[in-house]
Amino acid sequence: MVQFGVHVGVQNATVEELRALWKWLDAAGMDWISLWDHLYEAPPAGGTQPHFEAFSMLGALAADTSHARLGCLVFCSQYRNVGIVMKGAISVDHLAGGRFELGMGSGWHDQEAVAFGFDFPSVGQRFKVLESQLQAITAWRRGERVTQSSPGVELKDAAMVPGPMGRLPLWIGGTGRQKTLRLAGAFADGWNAAYVSPDDYRELNGILDEWCATAGREPAAVERSINLSWGVSRDDIATVESQLRNQWGQAADRIIAGSLLGRPADAAAQIARFVDAGAQMVNIAIRPPWDQDLLAEYVEQIVPALRREFA
Repeated sequence: MVQFGVHVGVQNATVEELRALWKWLDAAGMDWISLWDHLYEAPPAGGTQPHFEAFSMLGALAADTSHARLGCLVFCSQYRNVGIVMKGAISVDHLAGGRFELGMGSGWHDQEAVAFGFDFPSVGQRFKVLESQLQAITAWRRGERVTQSSPGVELKDAAMVPGPMGRLPLWIGGTGRQKTLRLAGAFADGWNAAYVSPDDYRELNGILDEWCATAGREPAAVERSINLSWGVSRDDIATVESQLRNQWGQAADRIIAGSLLGRPADAAAQIARFVDAGAQMVNIAIRPPWDQDLLAEYVEQIVPALRREFA
């Protein structure tokens, strides 16, 4: 069965508006609600737009909802000590009654990293830190105390008490064929790709299967999800594409390929291509402000029809 979710950027909206949004999404039966981990807006605009912090907002999300699986797609490995990440995830998991799922990635938003003084080395170095953190997180999820000295991680008999309420599923986000997918095959319960075409998603899915086999794991052990940019609009598709190009610059082609474009009714055929390519959960990425009528048509009409189609 295909699941449906919403990935929310905590920007350009008040706390009251964001809380109203995810309360409504939860009551409407969406399977998944996640937030992103940024300090500046996305697409980048030099820190000129209002933006909230992820962990504090996840606490509110956990307390405000009762149905949906909750997550962050994904925490940037460079922004926090791994112990803080795990303690925060466990705290949110308890607030959520065991519904929280931890997502990790290497990060990409260099504007905010430079602005706030985070160490933001090469992609290769960031992945070394991410792998170190995944090793520690995996040990803590097994209930172990952790002593570890590796890139970005220094732990001495570090206990994690209390533990999560359940397994605290671990997600890895990204599209890198050699690094991200290798780590997903070795460590993850779920893999998330954002803003890629159906053909690229199918290819990445197959590569992940190979990395699972390399790690001695069954491919079915890793859930597959896709984040699609919400480009549904009353305007024509050409107008929306033009807006995305202005916002994303050189990255626009990739974003457009991984977007839902057109009217809400047009979304069904577009989503079907990703499901055919292996997506088990389809999330729309909302960058506030949003058109509530368009979103309601998708959530209340299109999603139930898709559930029946893919049941």
